[in-house]
Amino acid sequence: MSIRKKRNALRQSLAVFRYSGRAIGLVWTTSRSLTIFFATLTLVAGLLPAALAYIGKLIVDAVIAASQSNAYKNDFVNSYHPLMYVGLEAIVVAALAGSQRGLTVCQSLLRMLLGHRVNVLILEKALTLDLTQFEDSEFYDKLTNARREASTRPLSLATRTFGLVQSALSLVTYGILLVRFSVWAVLVLILAAMPAFFAETKFAGQAFRLLSWRAPEARQQNYLETLLAREDFAKEVKLYQLGEMLLRRYHDLFNTIYDEDRELTLQRGFWAYLLSLLSTAAFYIAYAWIVVETVAGKITLGDMTMYIIVFRQGQNTFSSALTSIGGMYEDNLYLSNLYEFLEEKVSKPRGKATTGLNPQDGMRFENVSFTYPGSPQPALKNISLHLKPGEKLAIVGENGSGKTTLIKLLTRLYIPDSGRILIDGLDLQEWDINVLRQRIGVIFQNFVRYQFTVGENIGVGDVNRMEDENLWEIAAEKGMARSFIENLPTGFQTQLGKWFRGGQELSGGQWQKIALARAFMRVDANILVLDEPTSAMDPQAEFDIFNHFRALTKDQMVVLISHRFSTVRMANKIVVIEGGEVVEQGTHEELLQAKGRYATLFSLQAAGYQ
Repeated sequence: MSIRKKRNALRQSLAVFRYSGRAIGLVWTTSRSLTIFFATLTLVAGLLPAALAYIGKLIVDAVIAASQSNAYKNDFVNSYHPLMYVGLEAIVVAALAGSQRGLTVCQSLLRMLLGHRVNVLILEKALTLDLTQFEDSEFYDKLTNARREASTRPLSLATRTFGLVQSALSLVTYGILLVRFSVWAVLVLILAAMPAFFAETKFAGQAFRLLSWRAPEARQQNYLETLLAREDFAKEVKLYQLGEMLLRRYHDLFNTIYDEDRELTLQRGFWAYLLSLLSTAAFYIAYAWIVVETVAGKITLGDMTMYIIVFRQGQNTFSSALTSIGGMYEDNLYLSNLYEFLEEKVSKPRGKATTGLNPQDGMRFENVSFTYPGSPQPALKNISLHLKPGEKLAIVGENGSGKTTLIKLLTRLYIPDSGRILIDGLDLQEWDINVLRQRIGVIFQNFVRYQFTVGENIGVGDVNRMEDENLWEIAAEKGMARSFIENLPTGFQTQLGKWFRGGQELSGGQWQKIALARAFMRVDANILVLDEPTSAMDPQAEFDIFNHFRALTKDQMVVLISHRFSTVRMANKIVVIEGGEVVEQGTHEELLQAKGRYATLFSLQAAGYQ
């Protein structure tokens, strides 16, 4: 390997430690008092072991000196110094035990606080991401890697850093004591621990790469667990008898992962044992050396006791220090995943406008095109349409034609590749995103069924007024949901869903009425977007709702996506989309007279009711 390659490899190895300072900073900002206490106890725990070894030497030497003194002296006088040292050792042992127990308590408290802090950082970051990032499988791998062990690794890194300081203090004091015996003993102590350190670092890197590469498999496992254990999938899993097949896939994924882990674990264990024999051999060589020196009278029995303890503890401490460095390397690798996710680039909204240029202009699409990342075909091509205040627009087309994509562009969940969308004569990108979304009430076909109370399910339509019970009732009335809500066990306070105790499940049509009521929570919204809002209702219920809905929204712009033409015909304007393009526009009567795609679809649906 060339010198340049060696330097690059060394630079890359050291670069991974760049997260150590950030992890300690994260611990510091989580709890300054606990961090200071932790650091203080680390200093105490690092200095006391060498003091214990030295006191042990004093005890042995004092006992020997006392036993060799004048036999006629008082026994209490002879034993005074040894007993004094024993008492001192007891005090130091108690202090050391207290510091170690305190470190354990600090770690436990910091683990809880830091786990919560890191999870909040991840969730806060998730709130800033674009919808396109959530629809990217590679992004989900990043999220999986970030969340795996992210709540424990920062504390582990901080703990190992403090542990390294503790080990360094102990080694300095051990070295001061051991160098009096021989400098070579110190070198033996250091060299014997190095091979195990390099091996452990190598295997830590392999384990990290293995976990990172198989993030997709981990997500597949989680998904299979969800299919097998969630109530919203249980019906289909049972009816289609999917349980054994899903469980078999779960077993197969586990076996693949286990085989990789087993091979790495066996290699790691084998080399750890083999290299530990080297450390053991070094210790007993030093042990024999110390014994020979004692027999030769070059050192006292107390010195022998101290050197043996120091060499054994020094060897363990040095190995511990190297293990801490290896562990820090591993923790940094995992934290690189966390910070890579937290530093994921997000597009910052540049718009600041709170009012438009021409409130009477309504909503416009001008030659809007959009292609999903990674897709070869555009989802929308050159879409142009205009909706004035108070008008109702219906969008029809086959599944996959681009109807829902158009709605996501209108709500600025996506940004057009070309063209522009205007509200009140102002480009959508110029609007303040929060002001814009307050003006739009949306119900998507796959709206969320929150495991909250009825009132909260409606209230999420306007989070700023989520607890306004009067507004719940008004919105429920407008959404034609109040009649069945009043028949629920505790009305608006009834828990919905089956995840929590006392939860009630609703029919599909009732859930859709809850969703409609949710849209009416935004009393300031002048644009209502309904994406298949009544697909779970029978035709008569849908007809009644839209007659009611039309009367309530006289002054509001409404965009309606529906496959039922009895509903669509109520709109002022109908747009037919095929393959991402507008192929027809007009009123119901105009489109029937044109005898195009709309007329064909209408005739086919009408024939089904004859």
